[in-house]
Amino acid sequence: MLENLVGIEDRYDELTRQLMEVGNDYQRASELNKERSDIETLVEKAREYREALKRLEEARALAENEQDAEMRELAEMEVAELEPKISEIEAALKAMLVPKDPRDEKNVFVEIRAGTGGDEAALFAADLFRMYTLYAERQRWKTEVMSASEIGIGGYKEVIFEIKGKGAFSKLKWESGVHRVQRVPTTESQGRIHTSTATVVVLAEVDDVEIKIPESDIEIDVYKSAGAGGQNVQKNSTAVRITHKPTGIVVACQDERSQLQNKLRGMSILRARLFEIEQQRRQAELEDDRRSQVGTGERSEKIRTYNYPQSRVTDHRIGVSSYNLPVVMSGDIDMFIDELSQRDEAGKLSSTNVDDDE
Repeated sequence: MLENLVGIEDRYDELTRQLMEVGNDYQRASELNKERSDIETLVEKAREYREALKRLEEARALAENEQDAEMRELAEMEVAELEPKISEIEAALKAMLVPKDPRDEKNVFVEIRAGTGGDEAALFAADLFRMYTLYAERQRWKTEVMSASEIGIGGYKEVIFEIKGKGAFSKLKWESGVHRVQRVPTTESQGRIHTSTATVVVLAEVDDVEIKIPESDIEIDVYKSAGAGGQNVQKNSTAVRITHKPTGIVVACQDERSQLQNKLRGMSILRARLFEIEQQRRQAELEDDRRSQVGTGERSEKIRTYNYPQSRVTDHRIGVSSYNLPVVMSGDIDMFIDELSQRDEAGKLSSTNVDDDE
């Protein structure tokens, strides 16, 4: 680990030197400063670790060789104090050295689709949409609807929206999967509990340079934008439907005012979907023998149940439940996200330690 840290510290010093010499090239200065700030905390912790190791070595030597009993006792006390502190710093450094997902800081597209359960599933999709928009507000992120297919009673067959904010993907990537609700529908006269589902897909925004789509691979249709109930809200054909021929993926976007804006939005979603498919393919190839319950990315697995009669929300991947469903539905989902993140990091750290031992 010390060898890895030396390389990172050297890079930090080199970036500092380059920043002092960059002059008026503000673009280059911004790039250097970002890279430097990304590793600054790690470098500070590494230097704290190195200094603590030096002090421990000196204290041990003093405890072994000092003739004066009082000085020897002070040295032994310092050894006893430094050893657990160094263990804590080592644990923190190992966590920092675990490879991060390069998409973590990206904006995201969230797609929510009603599953089994008819109108009740569409109403649940609307509840999830509200939950995520409220969560975004708590994080001070911006939310923008890109496409929506509504039903007359306030639900969604499908809603696609963008969330813009630092670290959006790092938090929301855990939400992909099948969400299940158990409750008495408002339309149910006999008070029976129904089970319905909605599917959530979270995609990291992808830059143009990260994935190229040949024009020959896409087919674009334009049509008039429609509001709830099918009423035309635009006289001109501004809505865009993009079909990716090789995969059959279809993206529709109608919420922008111009055809060009809708096309750009649609292409952004298509790139994100194609990138996610490629990421899953690579992950399947590299981690077939290491798949764990957390973070597999499987869309088909039931990840969470929202039980209204018992006011309970249970995340099945980690076995964690909240018994305050109204608070969860108001956007307070950090208890699940934080636990999933911590377990995923622990799993990666464990794998890294196994590789080091080998």
